[in-house]
This record gives sequence, structure tokens and C-alpha cells, in this order.
Amino acid sequence: METLRQKPLFNPDGDTDVNLRRMVGGNTTNLNDFNNMKYPWVSDWYRQAMNNFWIPEEINLNQDLKDYHKLSEAERTAYDRILSFLVFLDSLQTANLPNVSDYVTANEVNLCLHIQTFQECLHSQAYSYMLDTICSPEERNNVLFLWKNDEHLLRRNTFIGDCYNDFLVNRDLFHLMKVMIANYILEGIYFYSGFMFFYNLSRNGKMPGSAQEIRYINRDENTHLWLFRSIILELKKEEPEMFTDDRIEVYREMLKEGVRQEIAWGQYAIGDDIPGLNRKMVEDYILYLGNFRWTSLGFDTLYPGYEEEPKDMKWVAQYSNANMVKTDFFEARSTAYAKSTALVDDL
Repeated sequence: METLRQKPLFNPDGDTDVNLRRMVGGNTTNLNDFNNMKYPWVSDWYRQAMNNFWIPEEINLNQDLKDYHKLSEAERTAYDRILSFLVFLDSLQTANLPNVSDYVTANEVNLCLHIQTFQECLHSQAYSYMLDTICSPEERNNVLFLWKNDEHLLRRNTFIGDCYNDFLVNRDLFHLMKVMIANYILEGIYFYSGFMFFYNLSRNGKMPGSAQEIRYINRDENTHLWLFRSIILELKKEEPEMFTDDRIEVYREMLKEGVRQEIAWGQYAIGDDIPGLNRKMVEDYILYLGNFRWTSLGFDTLYPGYEEEPKDMKWVAQYSNANMVKTDFFEARSTAYAKSTALVDDL
């Protein structure tokens, strides 16, 4: 395919007519104009993301410091594995989003991508704060680099990482579309067995601060999911040649592979020895999410029989719903910085 042209930084000959603006391949001036946007959903997204501002260190982790060393072996192993995976995902996102932005020619969408990049940095800060609080320096390093020695975790990271790297070599529209889909899979599938694990600990009275950190991260990830779903839907209209039957099949197989890996990883990391969770619950919930994500792009059901949220997993929404403002475990003060209603994961 034809190589994409990276947009110029300074382009006095760029189009000023908003109707000529395109998600990719447009002739942009790079001027940020909040009054003239082609994509009306951007305005709501931008304000929501800005209102989601929070600071990881404002969440009290004193109880977590006590709880961490009292966790069962299965709980602590899962905590370390899952946190290592989440650290890697957000680090990878921080590094890759500028590669996407280089080729997005809708300036208002680039504003959103830059906010997402900042938030991914914030998530990495949150994970570091969690580890610095509850672990010794040696334990901290072991968790951070667990993926180098855990073959299962390395395979997980390789799937998305290779897709991102492929675009660095093949800078054409199809490979960029695959990056968009990979990002959607990461934001909409890859985090969720990890999130449910932390929420499960909290509902069992353990690691409340960690769950609170994850709640705010989860709220941000909902906006990221909304962003990439919206970008993909706009590309369906603007670049129909990227959505022929054979290419849709590529995207479908990518999502199915993401679901397979998330189930296998969740069952490996969580297992059947943690109160309140088991392998079957992980599988049912991820199959449901796979359906939800795929149909949200306008496609047919991917996994018949898993169209509804599993009844034994409805408690997850009680934690991930950031509209329910929590208070600090010890200081009984609000830890929510959002000035507007937060998103529920209805994507």
C-alpha cells in the first residue's frame, strides 16, 4: 500500500474549511480552534477528559501497606503479576500514542490524543506510587520487570507490541488501522481482568487504596475507549476501503485473539484460589466484553450466548462506576477531582 505522509508541523497552505478536514490524509494547518470542529463528539470528550483530573498521591495507601504482606500467596502472586502487566500496558501506550498522532490530520482529535498520553503517564505514576508504598525496592523492581522472566506475560505484551512495531516499519493506512484496533483491544479488553481483581480484593476488605487508584485509572480508560471507538467509526465512513470483508476479518481475528489472551492470562494470574473469583467467572466476563466491544463498532455478535453481563460479575460495575464518588479510607474526604459526571463503561 501507499506509504502515509506524516503531517507537516507548519503548513501555511493547509485547508481552513472544516468540511475538508479528514481523520487521516487531510491537509491540516495544525491550528487548534475550539469553535470549529468537524467531529462534534470531540467537544464532550475533551471536557470530560479534562474534568477527570486526579493525583495518585492523594489516595491513602496506609492500609494497603499493612494488607499487602497479609495477602495469601495466591492473592499476592496475582497482585504482582497483574500490576506488572498494567505498568507495561500504560508505558507502551505513552510511547506509541505520538506515533498515531503523527498521522491524524484532524487537529481536534490530536488534542484528545495528547490528553490521553498525559493520562497514561499519570497511570504509570499511580502504579509506581503503589509499588513504592507497599514494596521494598527489590520487590518493586521484581514486579516492574516480571514480564522479562514470565513467559506468559511476555507473550501478552508481544501481541500488542508487535502490532505497534509493525506500523513503525509499514507506515501505510492498513497498518495504522491495525494499530487503532489494537489500541481499542488494549483499552477495552486487556485491562479488565486486572481491574476486576483489584475490585474483588476491595470487596473482601483488602487493599482499598489500590482499588481506589484503579477506579480512577478505569475512569480514564473509559474515555480512551470512547476516543478510539469514535476514531474507528469515523474511519469507517471516510476510508471504506479499510473495511472490506477481508480486512474486517483481520480486525475480528485481532479482537478474538485479544479475548483469547485475556482469558488465558486472567485464568493464569487469578486461578481458582482467590475468594470471590475463579477461572469460569473470568472467561464469562471477558467473552461478554468481547461481544460488547465488537458490536459497539457496528458488527454482529462475536460470541453467541454472551450478550448479557454475567450475573455473578455485576458487582464489578459497582466499583468501576466512577459516578459514585468514594471517600478516602482513613481521612473521609473526597478524592474525586472531576467537576462533571464521570463516564460509565457503556462502550
